[in-house]
Amino acid sequence: MSKKTTIYDIAKALNITAATVSRALNNNPRISDDTKRMVLETAAELNYKPNRLAMALKSGKSKNVGVVLPYINRTFFSNVIHGIEEELNPMGYNVIICQTHEDEKKEADVIQNLLNAQVDGILISVSRETKNTDHFNQILKKNIPLIFYDRKINVKGASSVTLDDYQGAYEATKHLIDQGCKKIAHFTVDRSLEIYENRIQGYKQALKDGGIKFNMNHVVTIESDIEAGKEATKKLMELANPPDAIFSASDPCALGAIQHLKSINVRIPEDFCVVGFSNDPFTQFMELTISSVDQSPLLMGRTAAKVFLEQINEDDIKIEKQVVLTPSLKIRKSSMKLDSDL
Repeated sequence: MSKKTTIYDIAKALNITAATVSRALNNNPRISDDTKRMVLETAAELNYKPNRLAMALKSGKSKNVGVVLPYINRTFFSNVIHGIEEELNPMGYNVIICQTHEDEKKEADVIQNLLNAQVDGILISVSRETKNTDHFNQILKKNIPLIFYDRKINVKGASSVTLDDYQGAYEATKHLIDQGCKKIAHFTVDRSLEIYENRIQGYKQALKDGGIKFNMNHVVTIESDIEAGKEATKKLMELANPPDAIFSASDPCALGAIQHLKSINVRIPEDFCVVGFSNDPFTQFMELTISSVDQSPLLMGRTAAKVFLEQINEDDIKIEKQVVLTPSLKIRKSSMKLDSDL
């Protein structure tokens, strides 16, 4: 193995002290611009890599940020990460990504690992199972910024960046009512998560405001996948009083609904309208494009990162900041019954 270059190697090559090299690398104003330039050029020539652990011990900052999420292979979460990195990488921060697989114990374990790695902050979307807040309080006790994004849990001292899920669901349901739909079903996923509870409440309020009676038989709790959407739609269409529209809290479920409706020759949107939630990329690239509420994952990621940067630069990082993003309904073919202008 080749020997790792140190500041002593740079100092020897330039015939200056290691202290001068260290100051130059850290942009100390006491060092001249010419010396800084020579040090940086020599460091590059010798392939010098700074010891991040040593720097962290000296400065108290590791320049690492933990990002915790249920699954990395979800389009929404991968876009959130993209947004976070867009803000943090130019500021010299590295992002450490950890998956919980919807497991509270694993969530607590990865947070402990991140704390052991001396991260400067933790941005997290909680798992479905999460009820205990001890591991979150542990973060705050260490005076480390904690920012929830998308899915959050109430923890005093933590900040959050979320979407107005209630308003998004309200607008989606109102749009279906405006299209002339009278019997609107709703696919929800897991109401123990605040985001899904807010979506069903927005749905119910829109029905009320539209003069439509809420029908519990038209609300189905399912997993967020295509097959679950197919099966749930099949059961709904077998009811004595089947719906004429579906507002789904999940785009994959909406796609499953459309696939089943097509298989039984139901015309969309002439006879049946469908709206999803998340605005996954596939919704706009299908032959029958799907209306969906945009969750703005890139903006959510960038905003969560900005909240972290604000807090890490404050003397007291326990400043709670609650940011709520405005949803946007993307109206497409699957629900455009009264408007043929695409």
